[in-house]
Amino acid sequence: MAADCDQVNGTIPSNSTIADGNMAHDAQAISADEIALYDRQIRLWGVKAQEKLRSANILLIGMKALANEIAKNLVLAGIGSLTILDDQLVTEDDLGSQFFVSEHHVGLNRAAAAISQVRTLNPRVALYADTENILVKPPEFYANFDMIIATDLDLAPLSIINAACRFVNKPFYAAASHGFYGFIFADLIVHDYVIEREKSNVPTQLKAETVTRTVIASNTKSENGKQIEMVTKREHYSPINLANTSPLQPEQVGSWRRKLQVPPLLTCLRALWDFQSEAGRSLPTQSHTDLQLFTRLATEKHKELQLPSETLRSEFLRSFLQNVGSEIAPVTAFLGGQLGQDVINVLGQREQPIQNFLLFDSDDSKGPVYALHPIFPPLDRPIM
Repeated sequence: MAADCDQVNGTIPSNSTIADGNMAHDAQAISADEIALYDRQIRLWGVKAQEKLRSANILLIGMKALANEIAKNLVLAGIGSLTILDDQLVTEDDLGSQFFVSEHHVGLNRAAAAISQVRTLNPRVALYADTENILVKPPEFYANFDMIIATDLDLAPLSIINAACRFVNKPFYAAASHGFYGFIFADLIVHDYVIEREKSNVPTQLKAETVTRTVIASNTKSENGKQIEMVTKREHYSPINLANTSPLQPEQVGSWRRKLQVPPLLTCLRALWDFQSEAGRSLPTQSHTDLQLFTRLATEKHKELQLPSETLRSEFLRSFLQNVGSEIAPVTAFLGGQLGQDVINVLGQREQPIQNFLLFDSDDSKGPVYALHPIFPPLDRPIM
C-alpha cells in the first residue's frame, strides 16, 4: 500500500488487496528508520505495540476541530492508514477552529481538503478521503478497518454506526465537543489488555474485579533484576444506545456524596439526544419552545439518573445551551489527546481503556469516566 497517495472515496489503490476482511498490511518487521523516527514513543510502549500501530487501518468519521486533533495524534503515532470520511463542505466557520484547512478550501469537501495537510505530519501513513454520507455504507464497509471513530454526530447515526461495527466485530469510539464541554464514548465489545506491575507477595486471583472487568491471566518476567507481573484483563462493553439509557452503578447512586459529584453534563447530553429525537433537529435554538423542551428533558433525565435536583442548576443549563454545537480549541485538544491515547493503548493491548463514557467540563478541568451498562451482575460471576 503506497503511503504517499491521497485516495478519494476510500478507494483502495489497485496494487492493494483485501486480506481476511482487512486492508492488506505490510508484513515486514519495523525498520531501523522507523525505530529512529518513533524512538520516544517506542520507549513508552515498546516495539511490539509500535508494530501493531503501523499495521492498523483506522476510519475517522467527520472532520471538524475534534477530528483534526484525533487525526494529528494518530498520524504522528505512526498508524498504518487513516481513512477520513466526511460528506460536508468546508465553510468559513471551519477556518476558526480547524488547522488542516484554509481560505482556499472553502466550498471543497472537508475530508478531501484536509488530506494534503494531514500527510505532511507523517508521509509514512497511507491516507484516504471518502466523501460519501456515512449512512449509505453497509455493515461490510466497516470490516475494512481495525478501529472506527465517529465525531460530532447525533445519537441516531452514532447508534447505526455502532450497531454496524458490532455486526463485523470492530471496536468503536464516539466523541463530540460542545464549546467548554465534550465526551468520549467507547464500545470495544470485548477487549483484552495487559497491565505490567512489580510483582507483589500477594498472588493475583483470576476473578472479576468490577461488573465489566475480569482478571483472566497472570505471568511474570525478569526485568532489570526485578520480577514484573503481566496481568491480562478483559473488559466487556455495551453499545451506545444501551449505555445512553443505563443507570449509574449502584455504588454511585448509593452514596449521597458520590451522587453530588456526578456532573450535570451527563444529564444534559442525554437530554440533547432526546431533543434530537423529539424535535427532529441536531441542536436546540434559543427560542422559548426549544428552551422549555430541553429543560423538561433535562429534568426528566436527571431524575432517571437518581441525581439530586440541586446539582442541575439553571446556570449550568444556560451555559450548556450557549455552548452546544460550538468548538473551542483547548477542549478539542484535550478530547483529541485523550481519545488518541486510548486508541493507541487499545491497539497495543496495554493499559486500562476508557470504560465507557468520559465526560469533560473545562470549567472544573475534570474528565471523570462512568461505566454505563444496562445490568450489573454479581462480581462473583465465573470467568468467561
